[in-house]
This record gives sequence, C-alpha cells and structure tokens, in this order.
Amino acid sequence: MSKRTSSGKGLLRRMGEWSARHFVIVLVAWVVALGALMVLKNAYGGEYSDNYSLPGTQSQEGLDVLRAHEPAAGGYSAQVVLYDGAKPLTEVSDQISSAVDALKKLPDVLNATSPLPAPGSQPPTPPPGTPNVGPLSSDGKTGYITIRFSVQPSTLGDDYLTGVDSAVEPLRAAGVEVEYGGSLGELARPEADDRVSEAIGFGVAIVVLIIGFGSLIAAVLPLVTALVAALCGLAALGLLASVWTFATVSPTLATMIGIGVGIDYALFLITRHRQLLMNGQDPVTAAGIATATSGRAVLVSGCTVIIALCGLWVSGLSFIGLLGLAATSTVVTAVIGALTLVPAMLGLIGRHIDRFHLREPVAEVDETTGEATGTWHRYALRVERRPWWFLASGVVVLVVLAIPLFSIQLGHIGDGADPKSFTDRRAYDLMSSAFGPGSNGPLTLVIDQTSVPAADRSSLASQAQKALTGVPDALLITPLTPTSDGDVLLATAYSVAAPQDEKTTSLTNRLTDDVLPQAVSGTTAATYVTGTTAAQVDFLDIVSSRLPLIIAVVVALAFLVILVVFRGPLVALKAALLNLLSIAASYGVIVAVFQWGWGGPALGVSGDVPIESYVPMMMFAIVFGLSMDYEIFLLSRVHEAWLRTGDAKASVAHALEITARVITCAALIMVSVFAAFILNDNIVIKMMGLGLAASVLIDATVARLLLVPAVMTLLGKSAWWTPRWLDRILPHVDTEGEDEMPPPAGGPTGAAKKA
Repeated sequence: MSKRTSSGKGLLRRMGEWSARHFVIVLVAWVVALGALMVLKNAYGGEYSDNYSLPGTQSQEGLDVLRAHEPAAGGYSAQVVLYDGAKPLTEVSDQISSAVDALKKLPDVLNATSPLPAPGSQPPTPPPGTPNVGPLSSDGKTGYITIRFSVQPSTLGDDYLTGVDSAVEPLRAAGVEVEYGGSLGELARPEADDRVSEAIGFGVAIVVLIIGFGSLIAAVLPLVTALVAALCGLAALGLLASVWTFATVSPTLATMIGIGVGIDYALFLITRHRQLLMNGQDPVTAAGIATATSGRAVLVSGCTVIIALCGLWVSGLSFIGLLGLAATSTVVTAVIGALTLVPAMLGLIGRHIDRFHLREPVAEVDETTGEATGTWHRYALRVERRPWWFLASGVVVLVVLAIPLFSIQLGHIGDGADPKSFTDRRAYDLMSSAFGPGSNGPLTLVIDQTSVPAADRSSLASQAQKALTGVPDALLITPLTPTSDGDVLLATAYSVAAPQDEKTTSLTNRLTDDVLPQAVSGTTAATYVTGTTAAQVDFLDIVSSRLPLIIAVVVALAFLVILVVFRGPLVALKAALLNLLSIAASYGVIVAVFQWGWGGPALGVSGDVPIESYVPMMMFAIVFGLSMDYEIFLLSRVHEAWLRTGDAKASVAHALEITARVITCAALIMVSVFAAFILNDNIVIKMMGLGLAASVLIDATVARLLLVPAVMTLLGKSAWWTPRWLDRILPHVDTEGEDEMPPPAGGPTGAAKKA
C-alpha cells in the first residue's frame, strides 16, 4: 500500500536505498539523536514510582474520609521496625523518643507514633487469649514506629532516606536493629541494575547469531542496532516520566521489549539482505529491497505490537496504560531503527558482511529457480505429508502446559517474597515473628456517621462493635474509636494470614461487602475498608473484572490487522485462536513455577506467591503483539510463495523452509533476553521475564513450527479465501513487497500471472 514513483520504487525501498547510500548522514543523525535525548533526559527527565490512585473505589473514598476528619490518621502508613535481642526496647526509650521526634519533623510526615507507652504509664496488657499485634511485643524486644505520610513514600526519592537514616541513627548506635517496612521499605530497595541481565542476553544472542549466520559481522550487527534503538527509547521514556508517573518496573520492561524486538526486526532485514547479496544484487539495492519486503513486515509487526500495548488503556487504569506506553517507547524506536539504521549499517558494511565467517554462507533460495533449499527441507515436507499428526501433537503440548492456569490465584506479591538482603523483607520477618503475619497488612475500618443524628450514634457504635466480633479470618479487630470530631468511627483489623494470602483477600471482601454494611444496617452511615492492603484488593478486583475486556479488544484488533494484511478471514481466525492457546500455556508455566512453587526457590523467590494481579494483563498484550512478529514473518513468506506459484500447500512448505532457521534464531535470542531478567531481584520482573521467555519459546516452536504450518496445510487454498463484499471494503496492504522483488530466472508463475 506504499506510494510508488515513476521508477516503480515504493517509499520503503527508496528510504532503504537512501539510508544505505547516505549511511554517514544516517549514522551521524542517530548518534546526535541519542546524545541529545540522553542530555535532555538527564536535565529534565522524571522519576519512576509505584504511585497510583484508584478513584471511585471504596478504599480511596475511605482514605478521603479519614483525611477530612482525622488528617493524622488519613495518610499513607509505613513502619520503622525495631529489634534488640539483648535487652527490651524500654532501655532505649530516650533514643526512641528522639527518633520519633526527628521523624515527625521530616517533610510530608503527618505523624509518627512511638511503640512505647507514654512516660509514667504502664504498657497495656492484652486480655488473656487476645493476640498481641503491636506496637510492642510481649517480651519488649520488638516494636515498630508507625509513620503516616501525606504522600506515597515511594514517590519521595532516594534522597529522602538520608533524613530517615539520620533520625534513627541514635537507635542503631545503641545496638538496635532498625528496618523499614511497607512503602518506606520499597523506597529503600536497591536500585534495579539490568546490566548483568543485558550482558547475559547479549552474550547468548551473539552465540546464537554466530551459529545461525556463521558470520561475526552479521551476528554483531543486530545487537548494535537494537542497543542504539533501545537506548533512544529509554531516554525518550525518561523524558515522558517528567509528565506522567510511570511504575518503577517501566524502564526494565521497556528494556526487555526494546532489545528483544530490536534484534528480531534487524535479523529479519539482514537475513533477506544477505540472501539478495548472494543472489547477485549490489549492497544498496539489496538494502532497499530488504527494507521494502522484510521491512514492510517489520512495520506491520511493530504496529501490531503497539496496538496490542495500547489496548491496555481499556483497563481504565492509568497505572496499567502507562506500563503499555513505556513498552511502546522502545518498540517505536526499534521499528525506526530497523527501517533506517539497519540499512545504513548494511550500506556501510557493503559486501563485507560475511568477511569474518566461521563457515561459507549458504543460500536459502536457489537464485535460478527461486526454490528453497536447506536443512529444514525434509522437515517441511514431513509437515506437509502429516499435518494432522503435527496439529494434534502441538495441541496436546499446549493443553498440558495450560493445565495450571485453571488454579491461578491473582494477588499482590508481598514483602515476604523479597530477598533477605532487602530491609522490607527483614522488617516483614520481624513483624511476623513478633505479632503474626497479618500485622504486615492491617486493614483500617471506617464508619462515617456524619449523617447520623447525635442521639443515635451511641447505639450505632454498640451495634457495629457487636457485628465486628468473631469475623472469620480475622486475628483481631480493635475496638471502635471516634475521631477527634466524633463524626467517624475507626478500627483496625488484622488477618490471620499474610497480606498476599487468599484469606486476607477474603477477609477484606467480607468486611467490605457484608460485615460493615450489616453493622450499620438501619442507619444512614457509610462504611469503608481502607489502607494499603485494601487498596491492593480493590486493584485486584478491577484488574480481574477488566482482563476479559482487554483480551477481547486485543484479539479483535489483532484479528483485524491480520485480516487487512493477508485478506483471509480463516488466516486471521487461526492466528487469534492459536495465539490464545499459546498464551494460556505460558500462563500455566508461571502458575506452576511461582504459585505452585515448582522451581521458585531456585529463582530466588521465598515460598509460594500469587500471580501479581497485572502480570497476566501485561503478558497478554505484550505476547500477543510479539507473537505476531513470527506470525507475519512466516505468513508473509507463505503469501509471497502463494502469489508466485498458486500452490497453497507447497507455499507453506516453502515458507517454512526459508523462515524456520531465522524464526528459531530470533526466538532463542528473545528467550535469552527475557530469561536473563529472571536474575532481577524484583519478583514481578522475574515473573514477567519467565512468562515472556516461556511465551516466545512456546510460540516460536510449538505454535509457529508445528501448529501454523499444519493448519495452513489443512486449510489449503481456503486460507486465502475472502468474500467478495469483504474484499471490496478491505484496504490493500502489500506486506511482503512482492512487487519490489526481482523475479526468479524462470519468470513469474501461478497466481502471480493473474495479478
């Protein structure tokens, strides 16, 4: 669908030839652009934080009520956990008082509460049988200072910790262990360093490319172009972070996606370029034709990935939508890099691309007949002879891998899964040991009785207190206490389990939907359950309810893209269904590893953890988009052969022969890039890395090399059937750029004669 000049060259081919011919200008432009973006990012770039709000949810409304009636209790809470194994904390009361006073003076702190009783008073003794949930343990050796902030502590920046450290320094000097819990502990986590993961990914990629290409220059070229494009995308993301609040995982996610697709896109072009050189084309013409053919497939693939990521905005959550935007930033630069930087590098190298080779380059397509040759020939013929066998075996593999999906538990990964080197993990363990795991995720119960007449408030409090007795899964619910203005009743509920446990989620939902509404029945009072854990449960409910919509929108958009590109409803339907099946299999893998604990400890995950609520949504959008890379690359070659020969089954075998090696190499590279991020300390990044690696591996092997060829062989000519009414309204998109390719020596045949 590209515009053509009188010379017969399309826009992409002219752009590829110009970039190859004027490689100095293009390379200098990329270097200048990268330098300028880096300078601008360092000068004006923003920070990344996990600050997100959930307007309209009951937890947010409850927080707003607290802020209005009890500002000191309405902020964002965090704990400074104290432990001294040699003596009770009462012996360092002066240091604790000094630390609390210093913490109160820090910016954005609403209040700080000491774990010790007021001077001259005795610590409260809980009734027999009543669990002690703090703030001071029964042996007096563990306690916690509760700090309430006016903003999320995670948004305050690393420099803020300097003030916190100074405030608690007297305690550390007295031999007290001080750890930061909650969102303050998240702020204290070491900054993610992806250099090791990137180095491993690049190292494996070099090995795979050298084996696949047999040429050192051809192996290094995709890595260089992908790295430059990814750095530009990350710098642009840093600038965007000055306008929007991106999650802390955003740059890592963008790095994974950008490097993965950048290498793939460059690989597709370089493979076609080398083939054209071996067929006798000069380097500039070869670069132009490669850009017009494989580059066109890259453009469509990139647009599909971007469309899938943009589909995340359907969630209605800016937190999720911005994660998609972060990944999009490096996909855009990867596409631009493939269409301009790669041809320029090919023009610079000229005919020396195979100069440093480990073996003689072998043509994949015979230059006189246009027929494919190579090691995949026998395999392609075997698929053509027994398509049902390959289809059945592929489906069985995917179904078995997808079995764990049926027991998936979405939730939030708590501090207890972090490495013990993290202060929030040590704080979590101290709190769990002294006060029970539920102390790490207290729930604040809010009863707004503003509209209740003063005469009825006493009976309401008595009725509500009675309803809060004996609630299942609640370790303890403190007595209701009024705020200073008397308009709101407050209580704190502690779960019997950790914050990320299903029992805590059930308790939160039970209090929100049943217990509290019944506690105020017959009155006009409003009830809320708020706090960090309650907000996480609300976030989980929103994500779970909107995940089907995300899936429907992304699948529909991808279906339309394939339909427009290849003009075959059955091809588009096949792509959507097979992608759904392969994604379900990858979901099963992460459930088995993280939720069931099959190998989780080997990955540095402590215990069984739920699947982070937004990971399936992110994985679906990313994987569905990335899977279209191989889908479009394979189908474009099938369509190209179909147009030339008119033989549907032979076209499938032909395309498989000449793409299987490239798809395998590209998949191994992307798998290595994603899998390397399993080394990251962030559990969500580990989960995303493994999930994406498994998805690409499954998609490029089982789906793309088993199921797609088998289904396309079985469909035959009907794969390219389009109703006349649909054919009239669909735009024409020439994905494989057949009109740009030099014809084989024997001349065009089959369907090409009709075109």
